[in-house]
Amino acid sequence: MVSSIDCSSPGTNTPGNLRGLHVLLVEDSWQVGEAIKGLLQSLGATVAGPAATVAEADRLLSEGTPDAALVDFCLRGGEQADGLINGMNDRGVMVVAISGYEVLPAPIAQRVTILKKPFTDNQLVAALEPLAAQKASG
Repeated sequence: MVSSIDCSSPGTNTPGNLRGLHVLLVEDSWQVGEAIKGLLQSLGATVAGPAATVAEADRLLSEGTPDAALVDFCLRGGEQADGLINGMNDRGVMVVAISGYEVLPAPIAQRVTILKKPFTDNQLVAALEPLAAQKASG
């Protein structure tokens, strides 16, 4: 495990192909958000964001519905992303919640894939690969 996302050599030791996958990234830490974005782009994904607030995420969603979203549960100013996550689930968007918290609220935890911070590049890619493969074959 790394203390933050390790993208010093994006794709070098990270298996996977996310080509064609459209991902919304909602992360209030600029450094973590940019590292995740770089990794996803190096694997072929198109990334909207990072958005640091629900309002920013909603603005990006108004421009188009992504295939998947990576959403930090606790955002800037103590804002929680539960309403955002529920709305994306209702629209059929696969959500991967990224959080440093041990436990997320039960209704949210039942509707998302959870990646607990810190996580590795490989864990992140593994969470998105099935959707990318499904999209590529369909």
